[in-house]
Amino acid sequence: MIISLTANTTLDQTVFIPSLVPNKTIRATQTVQSMGGKPADASWILGEVGIPSLALGFAGGATGKKMESLLNARGVQTDFIWMETDTRINVVIVAEDTKSMTTITTTTMEITPEALDKLRAQYAALLDQATVVVTGGTLPKGLSPEFYTEFIGMARAKGVPVVFDAAEPNLSAGVKAQPTYIKPNRDELGALVGATITTLDDALRAGREVIARWGVSPIISLDSEGGLAVLPDRAYRISAIPVDVVSAAGAGDGVLAGITASLHLGQPIEEGLRLGFACATAVCLQPGTADCRREDVERFLPMVELIPV
Repeated sequence: MIISLTANTTLDQTVFIPSLVPNKTIRATQTVQSMGGKPADASWILGEVGIPSLALGFAGGATGKKMESLLNARGVQTDFIWMETDTRINVVIVAEDTKSMTTITTTTMEITPEALDKLRAQYAALLDQATVVVTGGTLPKGLSPEFYTEFIGMARAKGVPVVFDAAEPNLSAGVKAQPTYIKPNRDELGALVGATITTLDDALRAGREVIARWGVSPIISLDSEGGLAVLPDRAYRISAIPVDVVSAAGAGDGVLAGITASLHLGQPIEEGLRLGFACATAVCLQPGTADCRREDVERFLPMVELIPV
């Protein structure tokens, strides 16, 4: 069983505008509401390609119910701890003239110690059935970065592999518990190791440093340049598949989904990379965050190249 653990559940409201002009009333050309929150996004994508999972975490209010219904519609099982405060709504602004994307994140939920205890007990009871845990993202009020140290550590103590994706300070807290894979972008990787990541060689050096310091393998998102997988005994560059990008929001969560699927199915990581970058490419064709179509994933899958570095 795949468990996705999303502490800070989210709905994303994507707004397409002709141009981002300050101090003006801007009329949107299109708006789309979709999933948000990295682990929940991974569950949503996995559901589209026919791989079931169980989504855990905190949720609240009408937005939480809408988020849950989106997951359920794709065959994802859900068992959230329900809060009195609402699941947040983030806003993704896509400027059509420059193809730029701006994301405004919010924090609305506050987690009580009692709710955290409920999640801890629920999660611990389910780990014996888990094949892999995917977790990450920002944290709501009431939770410290050590949440990731604890919850990743609980899974690893049971021998359950973990795929983790977060920015600082959560990333540093999580790697202490030695997740199996992390999926930073270049900025997140640079912040983790204290270096500027500009070139492929920079990313390769930083990736090797992560393995040496924490024993964790990074799968690095490099935006339009594709990605880089740094493993203990090998590394691969994954070239981006050229497509007309509608929105890249949630594309990295496609990579999370692919890595998670390969661990769940007992496949080599190479299969996870192929599926992940096919999912990421498919996400770029849809206006909603982390949305994709199975037929697009299947079309892109044979086009993903793993180039040894």
